[in-house]
Amino acid sequence: MTERVEETAIRPAVGASPGSGPGVPTQPAPSSPPSSGTGTAVNGTAVRPRPPRRARLRLTRVDPWSVMKTAFLLSIAFAVVTVVSVAMVWQVLGAAGVWDSINSTIQESIGGEDVAGFRIEDYVGTSRVLGFTMLVAAIDVVLITAAATLMAFLYNMSAALLGGVEITLAEDN
Repeated sequence: MTERVEETAIRPAVGASPGSGPGVPTQPAPSSPPSSGTGTAVNGTAVRPRPPRRARLRLTRVDPWSVMKTAFLLSIAFAVVTVVSVAMVWQVLGAAGVWDSINSTIQESIGGEDVAGFRIEDYVGTSRVLGFTMLVAAIDVVLITAAATLMAFLYNMSAALLGGVEITLAEDN
């Protein structure tokens, strides 16, 4: 809660005594404190506390078209985040030398001339992993959008039978 501070200019009173001049301030009239709604007395009258305001809302229908558009945009954002995060993880693994370590471990454990040209990047390289990630992300966009739209239709049907969801919003004092 913030306090309200009023600034008043100090002026000499009209018809003031000879001792009051431009350099001698007069006292401003006492002002009553602002009412905070907590039951304090203002100007000699008691103020009753105001009860908190409440609003009841009932969600009885959701527009499936709006749900589909919103779900599509959010699933696109999720797909972009997925592809970028997989690319970053793959780059960090490459910079940390994980692929070289896997190559040397396989060459040491299996041995022989056949394994000398083995590289793990040929099987799980960045381009293959990102291609697979983009494919999965595209499928997820379609599935998430369809599932959200289906849920909107199912909610509308159940809200028609049961009355929807009631939300009560209350104000704090």
